[in-house]
Amino acid sequence: MEPAVDLPSGSEFSGWELDSFTCDKLKQGKQLPAPLRRYYSFCRRKSFAAFVESKRDGGQDEGSSLWCCCGQTFKEHTAFHKHVARNHNSEIKQVTQAAYERLLNQLQEEPEALQPNQLKDETVDISVWIPDTSHVSEEQLQKGPGKKALCEGGDRRHQRMDNEDFKTSEDVVSYHSAGVHLEPEEFHKEVEALLTKKDLCDDTILLDCRNFYESKIGQFTQCLAPNIRKFSYFPDYIDQNLELFRDKKVLMYCTGGIRCERGSAYLRSKGVCKEVYQLKGGIHKYLERFPNGFYRGKLFVFDERYTISSNTDIISDCRYCGRPWDRYKLCSTQFCFQLVLSCPSCRQDGHTACCPACQTKGQAPPDAPHVKEECECTDGRPRIPQDV
Repeated sequence: MEPAVDLPSGSEFSGWELDSFTCDKLKQGKQLPAPLRRYYSFCRRKSFAAFVESKRDGGQDEGSSLWCCCGQTFKEHTAFHKHVARNHNSEIKQVTQAAYERLLNQLQEEPEALQPNQLKDETVDISVWIPDTSHVSEEQLQKGPGKKALCEGGDRRHQRMDNEDFKTSEDVVSYHSAGVHLEPEEFHKEVEALLTKKDLCDDTILLDCRNFYESKIGQFTQCLAPNIRKFSYFPDYIDQNLELFRDKKVLMYCTGGIRCERGSAYLRSKGVCKEVYQLKGGIHKYLERFPNGFYRGKLFVFDERYTISSNTDIISDCRYCGRPWDRYKLCSTQFCFQLVLSCPSCRQDGHTACCPACQTKGQAPPDAPHVKEECECTDGRPRIPQDV
């Protein structure tokens, strides 16, 4: 029986024998069932880490961080990781597939073999740590004062915890500072007043807190929708466009209200707005009350449906022909996973990728090297847009 799969690190990486593995037998990672995807991801992380470690400059003092690759020297691990992802994807993929097949073979021979993140320690009997409760009735165990004492830390077996035992971060904004909640009816009246006054209401901003691909297919009329790819970029967007919000009344909304809690608290912490309000329950609750209200288009949801609709408006276009279209599909290029708006006629013509760069990569032979993982949708897009 083969030994447990233990991915090599450092100098062992280059010594792997890959010819004995038939990589063509493996399916692409995104086509695998969920349990197998976890194994594949586990093997990829290990392979990536092994490759990075193999490029570490061994002549440096212990603790130093220098990596040498492709005639370049990298001092920061983030820069080197990006270099590896862009320029050595095919090598990482080849080693990942080899490790993945070895792992599957081992699991078939011994089902209890290596599992990702499996603990290797021996089983420990903890019964000696548990106090004897044989003299206590079941009712007392469930409702008695002893349970409350243990939960509150009143028992001597409970370790005392002080503030110093908890990790703290400076300048963290409390959720208690979030904007004022408006019920859907109240929010509807505010938006109605904004649309009625139009140019005369220049002291109010209707702010969409979602990502660009969400607001692209559905939004409130006359809203400000930041062209950001992730909500983690939202604080930077606020900082870069702070003057835009100065002395303004801000009406914020998102899908379910969660992001507004954080986003409104951060905006209020800057002290530039007159007032900050948020839609309680988000667009979901608003559409339940006003299915044909001021929100037009579809609502993006994070499951296999991608969108739900309460009206027939289409506010987005096909990526290739410009025809009104708002039904997302995943980019067909391997490992891209960007969302693409491509109408049926364009998809029938082969336009199934998110951009021409990915379309070209998707038409390349399977064994062709891919220099970069990024596509035009991510590589040329500003991380934080400047709105005026």
